[in-house]
Amino acid sequence: MTSIDTLYGTLDGVSFHSLYSNGKTDGCKISGKNTLATPYGDFIPQYEAEDMGRRTRKPICFYKSGALKSLPLQQQTAVKTPAGTIPAELITFHENGAVKRVFPLDGKLSGFWSWKNEFALAEETTLRTPAGAITAKIIAVQFYESGAIKSITLWPGQKASIPAPYGEQEFRTGVSFYENGALRSLEPLRRTVVPTPVGMMTAFDNEPNGIHGDINSLQFDPDGLVSALCTIDEEVVVSFPGGNRQVFSPGVKNNVCGDERKISVPMKIRFEKGAVIFNQSAPFELDRFSFEVRKHSLQTDMPAYSCTG
Repeated sequence: MTSIDTLYGTLDGVSFHSLYSNGKTDGCKISGKNTLATPYGDFIPQYEAEDMGRRTRKPICFYKSGALKSLPLQQQTAVKTPAGTIPAELITFHENGAVKRVFPLDGKLSGFWSWKNEFALAEETTLRTPAGAITAKIIAVQFYESGAIKSITLWPGQKASIPAPYGEQEFRTGVSFYENGALRSLEPLRRTVVPTPVGMMTAFDNEPNGIHGDINSLQFDPDGLVSALCTIDEEVVVSFPGGNRQVFSPGVKNNVCGDERKISVPMKIRFEKGAVIFNQSAPFELDRFSFEVRKHSLQTDMPAYSCTG
């Protein structure tokens, strides 16, 4: 056991630590109660795992400059952020000292502790966003170095509503913003018809990744125009200058339950530099090719996450 000095106070009972080449602490674990004084308040770093729901002791991590990088907390503690007060079990920081991410819970998922156990502990939090207040159970909130809110990740089954370039939209999984506050992306809760450079299309991902809300399937450029989307409802016919045509459609896969029902695989479409890209296709220049959006004829089911019943 030893003690180390940090920019935020002395840490006693250090049982592990590593050093950068300049002698500054990279990270350490502690085995006793300490307090670190930060611009966001005084925090007690995690020094023991109290129950099966908490992760084993995680290290406190620092940048080479000595600034805090990651701080696991012994108990859930209220953190004042530019978006409002958020309960936290884990906080990460930008090197300039600004909060980067706040995790209200930092549980250890295992055969004895599932995400549903963790979700049951989650409480609704109200955040101030550029699009207005959002209230939901939140997995994480991310910020830019400037303090502007960057993204919000929701727990499965949670939803919220915000104004979007084409009307009020309900979303799930997450939402993200540009640093100036403009909407960058969201995960539509239900099928949403939006204008695109190739015509009106129905944006919806039937199996969003659900990992985080940093990048979602319906994306907008800084001017509010659709820059990317996923669809399971439409296909696009591309007509070449010479008269040939190529059709791009959503894919199909087997149901996980093993029956004869099929499930759609969303077609991903991106608009960039005056062109459109379907999945991993070559770019098709918007001013050189013509496009027809039509209904995808294959009928499929929504994904099944349980085969019981």
